[in-house]
Amino acid sequence: MDRRKFFKTAGASTLLAGASVVAPAVHAKKTINWKMVTAWPKNFPGLGTGAENLAKLIEEMSGGRIKVKVYSAGELVPPFEVFDAVSSGTAQMGHAASLYWKGKNEATQFFTGVPFGFTGQEMMSWLQYGGGMELWQELYAPFNLVPAAAGNSGVQMAGWFNREINSLADLKGLKMRIPGIGGEVIKRAGGTPVNIPGGEIFSALKSGTIDATEFIGPYNDLAFGFHKAAKYYYYPGWQEPGSCLEIIINKTVLDSLPKDLHSIVLQACRISGNALTAEYTARNASALETLKVKHNVQVKRLPDEVLKKLHQISNEVVAEMAAKNASVKKVYDSVQAFQQQAIEWHNISERAYLNARGMV
Repeated sequence: MDRRKFFKTAGASTLLAGASVVAPAVHAKKTINWKMVTAWPKNFPGLGTGAENLAKLIEEMSGGRIKVKVYSAGELVPPFEVFDAVSSGTAQMGHAASLYWKGKNEATQFFTGVPFGFTGQEMMSWLQYGGGMELWQELYAPFNLVPAAAGNSGVQMAGWFNREINSLADLKGLKMRIPGIGGEVIKRAGGTPVNIPGGEIFSALKSGTIDATEFIGPYNDLAFGFHKAAKYYYYPGWQEPGSCLEIIINKTVLDSLPKDLHSIVLQACRISGNALTAEYTARNASALETLKVKHNVQVKRLPDEVLKKLHQISNEVVAEMAAKNASVKKVYDSVQAFQQQAIEWHNISERAYLNARGMV
């Protein structure tokens, strides 16, 4: 009986041991490898690191089932070819800004920001609760792309200038790196807009190829060293008051994922985007102090005369775009309606509070 009991126990142990060896093979899941192309220099603060953080978050949330390799601008495709690369499937994801794709449809620019338009808070509210995301998805559907917000830089600076801007006359002949609708506004104000990638701005400003540039704000501008190439730092950033960064995903690839991974990718985009928005508020503040105290940068406000004229021209440009392009009109009508509501609320909330806080 003891011997029979021994063999019975031993046999059970052998079966259990065998099961422990076989089980992982039965439940193993294939690793999905994605490429993410970006419009940013490698590990550039906020933009480049935001893409890297998103890639890490997707891998962590998926338990390693999706791994994303990030390519900086020019490593796999040039920065202004991110849209086409993801649309065609050369890469599964992209990290950029929608204003770069106005050649596809001028309405894309509204999802980065419109001059004198949404603040960052208003932009994210419109996207999530004002119908903006649905319009964005509709616009990108013909290109086999699914868009997502990658975070918001908040109100930007008006830019770096190698000449003082005291009146409208000072904009005449100004060669300025400024993309999107803002570039058209500068053109109508008498300047010459130039659209070059972020990585090429410093050398162009230093050499005199351009007289001025806008980019984002103190956090990124300090990292690029623009204070070494221009004398005057102007505010406010009328051209991009609440700039939304963009994630684009190849729709065919996204829809091929299991339901849980599909959800994980989109939720990771939202989480990383919220984190990036908070990062910009914190880092812009500390970087501005560094620029002023350590580097003696002259921070100057654009004259009211200039701001009023730029605002007038901006309204004209957008109205003309809406009259010619049905997609622009549809998006702009939505923007205007939501912004008017936000203005009425912010007049007695954000604006009223900030004015009160400044009284002491």
